[in-house]
Amino acid sequence: MPLTKDRKQEIVKDLKESIEKQKSMVFVSVEGLKADGLLELRNKLKENDCRLMVSKKTLMNIALKENNIDLNVDDLEGQVALVFGFKDEVMPAKTAYEFSKKNENLKILGGYLEEKFREVNEIITLAQIPPRNELLAKVVGSISAPVSGFVNVLHGNLRNLVYVLNAIKK
Repeated sequence: MPLTKDRKQEIVKDLKESIEKQKSMVFVSVEGLKADGLLELRNKLKENDCRLMVSKKTLMNIALKENNIDLNVDDLEGQVALVFGFKDEVMPAKTAYEFSKKNENLKILGGYLEEKFREVNEIITLAQIPPRNELLAKVVGSISAPVSGFVNVLHGNLRNLVYVLNAIKK
């Protein structure tokens, strides 16, 4: 059953609002993906404050143009869906990438980040970056390593002095 004009306008409006709020978008092909797989992907995205929208390419093009994004979705292959990230720029790419490793029917086609279209390899590289908390922990560890090493050296001298005094006592 074809979509009515009113329904198409609702979809474009919803897409436009999501595009305005997003921090990043990932274009994925959902061709061949079964309904239960799509539902599982939606649930995983929802847990990470992301959203999946499947729509016709012409409606996506209209919504993108209304948001001054010069991008033609018709150039992308397959049934295209948009994955929006509203809080974290990396999470839509990471979630889509993790899901595509388990389900070969989901293919990452590219993404839109920092006002620019990114190719597939850039999105996959972005998805493979460790989570923010892990990166922060590594930075803190790198900063504290010289200080803790210095403290251990100072304690080593005291410890050795105690060992020498203990040996003299015996």
